[in-house]
Amino acid sequence: MKLVIIDDDHLVVNSLKTIITANGIDVLAIGYDGLQAVKLYNKYNPDLILMDIRMDKMNGIDATKKILELDPKAKILLITTFQDDEYISSALSLGCKGYILKQNIKGIIPAINAVHSGNLVFDSKIVSNITKLHKKDVDIDLSPRELDILLLVSDGLNNKEIAKQLFLSEGTVRNYISTMLEKLSLRDRTQLAIYYYKTKYDVED
Repeated sequence: MKLVIIDDDHLVVNSLKTIITANGIDVLAIGYDGLQAVKLYNKYNPDLILMDIRMDKMNGIDATKKILELDPKAKILLITTFQDDEYISSALSLGCKGYILKQNIKGIIPAINAVHSGNLVFDSKIVSNITKLHKKDVDIDLSPRELDILLLVSDGLNNKEIAKQLFLSEGTVRNYISTMLEKLSLRDRTQLAIYYYKTKYDVED
């Protein structure tokens, strides 16, 4: 795996680089603001970009938006000391693959590996904020089978894995997902997974 690290704190960047390289991950480059993040992503096309949010010149949210406009498949893991609802909502709506806190040092490598494998990763404190932020009465017009598939999508499973687990064909799974995206006015399976995180407490209630 190859990644780029972006953070305006030089000490943090170097510490993250030390931790990450010690775990056998190749750090292609480091940067200190969102503008550098966009340039370095274009230059190196890394497997993943690990990026802070509050930075000078261009923040991590705006950099995420620009990178995803250039490459919708880009894997971006945001890391920050902040738990602001505004940042969480912005990160989710853009389609970033994860949002973890710098304080969770032990969780950084597992989060990187999970995002690289195609999963969404949110720090437990972030998930708590998401559910509080979005907890409201919702009318979820999904069938039991669609809810089964929604849960598996939120776990990061691909269509083949979902089909195997639910004893369905891949085509059937694709049809279900297409129907759910249309019902919920969502763009892709990442937004579908985010939808699950936003509403799961309401579903369980």
